Amino acid sequence: MIRVVLVDDQELVRSGVRMMLERFDDIAVVGEATNGYEALDLIEAARPDVVLMDVRMPAMDGIEATRMAMSRPEPTAILVLTTFDLDDFVFDALDAGASGFLLKDASAAELSSAIRAAAAGDAVLAPSVTRRVVARAARRAPPMAPDPRAATITDREREVVTALADGLSNAEIAARLYLSEATVKSHLTSILNKLGLRDRTQVVIWAFRTGLIVE
Repeated sequence: MIRVVLVDDQELVRSGVRMMLERFDDIAVVGEATNGYEALDLIEAARPDVVLMDVRMPAMDGIEATRMAMSRPEPTAILVLTTFDLDDFVFDALDAGASGFLLKDASAAELSSAIRAAAAGDAVLAPSVTRRVVARAARRAPPMAPDPRAATITDREREVVTALADGLSNAEIAARLYLSEATVKSHLTSILNKLGLRDRTQVVIWAFRTGLIVE
């Protein structure tokens, strides 16, 4: 069972998301918070697998709450859920350590899939914002010196990274590259291990910054 905490200052939004998630047997909402301070306390008390975090909230917003939550010894996967399809929100969420970013008009199927992916350690981004936002994140980050780890990435792994930058899921990468999903997962694990990075979003940012991928 995937334990989820909802963080949003609007009760109607929380109720709507809770009802969407109640139809899935493998997902349980274990708590709700109305601002970042409450969220941090609830994360500590409930130990959820995934947090759905709103961006704009009183007292402490979702970006700052995410940053503080991710600084803890055992950070929880956080999905930023907002109505604002703006690059700055996406970049700030990723920079704070969020596992992903979804818009509030996501369907129940999209939301549940994102929660499962985040719980499994994958990063999740709305496909409409993936490449442009990650490219922007790379440009805003401090310049990176030549990285010898780039030489360890094989041609096939480079193709996988390029597909990640296009916002493709494992299944979509498998279809594009004529591979099995198991092989794609194996390549992703290899890439993460070689680079010492946490998730696929970090891989794509690294790839843009090192020039492995260009816009």
